[in-house]
Amino acid sequence: MRERQEASEDAVMTRIGQAVMLLHGGDREEARNRFGELWAELGEAGDTFHRCALAHYLADTQDDPGDELAWDLRALTAADGLKEESAGGGRGADDGADGDRLAEARAGVPGTSSVVRAFYPSLHLNLAADYVKLQRPEAARLHLDRAREAADALGDEGDVNGVRAGIDRLEWLLRER
Repeated sequence: MRERQEASEDAVMTRIGQAVMLLHGGDREEARNRFGELWAELGEAGDTFHRCALAHYLADTQDDPGDELAWDLRALTAADGLKEESAGGGRGADDGADGDRLAEARAGVPGTSSVVRAFYPSLHLNLAADYVKLQRPEAARLHLDRAREAADALGDEGDVNGVRAGIDRLEWLLRER
């Protein structure tokens, strides 16, 4: 049973990765369709990690800035849920995929806690960009500050340097307005 569950989780991440490749290849509509199908399958009660990643990418496929904001907020909510779970406030180690990753995080094994922390700079940067598009500079500044704080806390982990460059660009844009 455990092997089938792990294969199922891999299949979800594989499908997310395939849609990301479509998105980065310029086929936003097909990426949006595939992400939407996967979101419908996962539902609001689906794996928190998957929902966070999926909503984060789904936001990038939206044409309307309000829709993009809604998906980015869903991603942030899911990341907050993962953060709470990894701190011990959520499901237990025997409660499926999230529980296993979170049990590892609580035991000090690199995993979910570092993955969740790595999401925050990008999540807040995307929210800041959304608010700029919606001409809400105060909200943009708030999330831009949160993105910088989160990026500074990560050191040089992951794609944080690319995120820092995005923070710098958005800061410049806000100053120019």
